[in-house]
Amino acid sequence: MLSRNVARFSQRASQQARQAPVRQTVQRRFASSETQPSWIVDNEFNRERAAVKHHAASTSDLWRKLSIFAVIPCLIGGGLNAYNLWSEHWEHWEHMPPLEERTEYPYQNIRVKNYPWGDGDKTIFWNDEVNYHNKDKAT
Repeated sequence: MLSRNVARFSQRASQQARQAPVRQTVQRRFASSETQPSWIVDNEFNRERAAVKHHAASTSDLWRKLSIFAVIPCLIGGGLNAYNLWSEHWEHWEHMPPLEERTEYPYQNIRVKNYPWGDGDKTIFWNDEVNYHNKDKAT
C-alpha cells in the first residue's frame, strides 16, 4: 500500500513539474509584453480608462512622496517643538511658589453647589499637582 501511494505521488509530481515551466513561460511572456494583446480594442473608452489609470498612478506616487518627505519631517519637527514647550513650561512652574502659598482670587474655584463625586469640591479634570482650592482661604 505504501509503495502504491509513493508511485501515485511520484506520478503526480512529475506531471506537475512538466506542466509548470510551460505555464510559467506563457504567464511570464504575457506579463512582460509591453504591447497590448490583439484582442483589446482601441476605442475612446479604453483610451480614457488608460488615461485614468496613468493619472491615478502618478497621483498616488505624488502623495506617497509627500507623505514620506513632507509629513514625516513635519511630525518630527512638531514633536520636538511640543517637547521643548513642555520642558520650558515645567521649568517655569518650578520657580513658582508652592500651591498653598499662592493667592486665591474670588473668581477662582467658584462653587454654587458641591459636585456629585469625590468630596464635592474638585472638578472632573482636577489635578492635585496643578490645582489647589482651600475653602477657608479667599482674598
